Amino acid sequence: MYHDEEQPLSGGNVSAGVVRVGDTVRRPVGPWTPAVHALLAHLHEVGFRAAPRPLGIDDQGREVLTFMPGQVVWPDRFWALEPARRLARVARLIRDYHEAVRDFTPPPDARWQVLMPAESGDIIAHQDLAPWNLVVGDEDQWAFIDWDTAGPGSRLWDVAYAMHGFIPLSAHPDWRRRDAAERLRVFADAYGLDEAERRRLVPLLGRRTRAMHDFLRDQAARGNQPWATLWAEGHGDAWRSDAEYIERREDRWVRALLDG
Repeated sequence: MYHDEEQPLSGGNVSAGVVRVGDTVRRPVGPWTPAVHALLAHLHEVGFRAAPRPLGIDDQGREVLTFMPGQVVWPDRFWALEPARRLARVARLIRDYHEAVRDFTPPPDARWQVLMPAESGDIIAHQDLAPWNLVVGDEDQWAFIDWDTAGPGSRLWDVAYAMHGFIPLSAHPDWRRRDAAERLRVFADAYGLDEAERRRLVPLLGRRTRAMHDFLRDQAARGNQPWATLWAEGHGDAWRSDAEYIERREDRWVRALLDG
């Protein structure tokens, strides 16, 4: 039973047991919670405000985080208004996070919820920078939520995943954009990728997307939830189609990122 003052929060794939209490969010804890709290505390200490601040554990054993006001932008057509400006702001926000986390030293006993190992690691990456985890309030209140799967990764690993969701790089007719290449350039320019990073990014776009298909396939084979349900609902097919769409257009992405 929820207490009267508790408001269940929905959204995402693993939101069971997540509630709002006043200006806080209460969530079930896991072995990774102390490491995630150390990460979020570091971000707050260095002035990065686009993430919840950890407030400890409540008397029911749940983690307590500050509530980030606003609306999750997915699945609304958030980008219809001034899309390039908003896309650039997302890219800069991600770059700000990567700068803020650069000097973070994880606790020596840190345990992370690694759902999908990254190809390389130079930071603690968010691992799920996507529209469904972006909360938009007023002009000064944009924040990324759902940090439970943060873990070792790379800046480009985060960027490739974010580009898939925010541009989006999608084969689905409802989401496919004719200006995807131009939006890719907007994102890369706003983030500040140099030429070498852009060259490494292009093949990573397809691999990062295909890795989501492979993850869902493997988790479904083991019967692990909620991934097995997502696989049964066709999410794996969607990730595979997106990966094929991205891979077939690598030359287009190269031209967009490096020409001109």
